[in-house]
Amino acid sequence: MLYKTASDWNSATHKRVLFFGMSGLGKTYLSNLLRDQGDWFHYSADYRIGTRYMGEHIADNFKAEAMKVPFLRELLMTDSIRISSKISFDNLTPVATYLGKPGDVAKGGLPIGEYRRRQEQFKQAEIAALMDTPSFIDRAERIYGYAHFICDSGGSICEWIDPALGENDPLIKELSKHCLLVWLKGDDAHTKELVRRFDRAPKPMAYQPEFLVQAWDKYLSEFSMKEEDVDPDSFIRWTYAQALAHRQPLYSHMARYGVSLCAHEVAQIKTAADFDRMIAAAIDAA
Repeated sequence: MLYKTASDWNSATHKRVLFFGMSGLGKTYLSNLLRDQGDWFHYSADYRIGTRYMGEHIADNFKAEAMKVPFLRELLMTDSIRISSKISFDNLTPVATYLGKPGDVAKGGLPIGEYRRRQEQFKQAEIAALMDTPSFIDRAERIYGYAHFICDSGGSICEWIDPALGENDPLIKELSKHCLLVWLKGDDAHTKELVRRFDRAPKPMAYQPEFLVQAWDKYLSEFSMKEEDVDPDSFIRWTYAQALAHRQPLYSHMARYGVSLCAHEVAQIKTAADFDRMIAAAIDAA
């Protein structure tokens, strides 16, 4: 680990962490809290994905939809209007909308081939955004004078690692070299709440390609459906709990090269000093 003892952490003049875990367990809460203390630079991997690596794909998709409307088509063809997404740390909807859901086009779904193509685009974008972490650590200090750094990663970070490679996995090797990996971990109660929340408002997700193939084929077989008949929301609701179970051992593997905080503990953190104490205790317990 970057900080091998609690003493190393407490005495560090430059503290660098990467939060990972399922969405809804406190990554952005902690990032915002530390950023608002004034000493921490907040690097949002999802924001970087949407602005740097997926921005053109997202805008092109907007344009393709606009071209279906005669009035807008004429304006686009004469270069009379500009269409772009308005992404912020607090609004990443354009990324999720582009990623989409597979199934019946009449219900807002995407053909499975197009869905897989966008999933691959997102995979490459997220890996690139995560690999940008060292350069943003440098920029945060060199340009803005921040001593401390947070990488706020997306829930799908674990989908792109290979546990068989251990510490030689490219993402783990690079990220653990520059940041303390911090798993924000939920318990059974948190899992049930995440499933309930997702069931109420299902949102697009990124999946490991092999997992997606298995889930899609199983869904079609179990419900005796053709691809074009799948209800997009029903599929991602059905897949969500399986995706949670699929990700747990991957998160656990990543935590071998860092520390873990329970979401209950995260909720108790109110200041940067609270965070420092909890990380120091987690390092000693690792």
